[in-house]
Amino acid sequence: MKNINLERLQRQLGYEFVNVELLNTALTHRSFCAKHNERLEFLGDSILNFTIAEALFEQFPNAREGQLSRLRALMVKGETLAEIAREFNIGDTLNLGEGELKSGGFRRASILADAVEAIIGAVYFDTAMNMEAVKALILRWFTSRLKNIQLETTSAKDAKSILQEWLQGRKKDLPSYDIVKVEGDLHDQIYTVSCRVPVTHEVTQGAASNRKTAEKIAAEAMLQKLKIG
Repeated sequence: MKNINLERLQRQLGYEFVNVELLNTALTHRSFCAKHNERLEFLGDSILNFTIAEALFEQFPNAREGQLSRLRALMVKGETLAEIAREFNIGDTLNLGEGELKSGGFRRASILADAVEAIIGAVYFDTAMNMEAVKALILRWFTSRLKNIQLETTSAKDAKSILQEWLQGRKKDLPSYDIVKVEGDLHDQIYTVSCRVPVTHEVTQGAASNRKTAEKIAAEAMLQKLKIG
């Protein structure tokens, strides 16, 4: 029997598992059963740190070690990983014990962040330890964040925050986001959202499996239109 949630998650991750049980283990919290995700999380954390460190090393050839360390910490911190988990709706697929379910563990940032790292570890094994394939997947997940980060960055901001601050700095009204359409079955919907700003008549759109992510994509498109970042 197919697990619709896991199929949807794989589409959102941009990776289809050969051994789906690895993905299931990566989504299993220790409160659920003895075969949980902590070992995969340990491995995924190391792979993620190396991948982002290498990307920043190449992106900022003149940066000092301290600057690179600070940027890497911003990129891989728990809040950032939890944000990525929410973009993929990972919380909907977690295997949690009864206590964690009742306390809202599927929304807890630390559990979501751990699951992202565990998924990275799972992909590493599923690709027969193909490091290049895992790195490529991670970099796709972090594309917009890497694009927007600068040596002077003090926090990892998403496209919506960057656009809002740019407009506020010019004393303009904030962006408006509206749902254009919702397509697909109830369990597998795609939201298309528009973004409008007062400094241009152009409208951008973003599509994703949840409204929040669609808004970020639309904001990113507007940043490109305005040549910001």
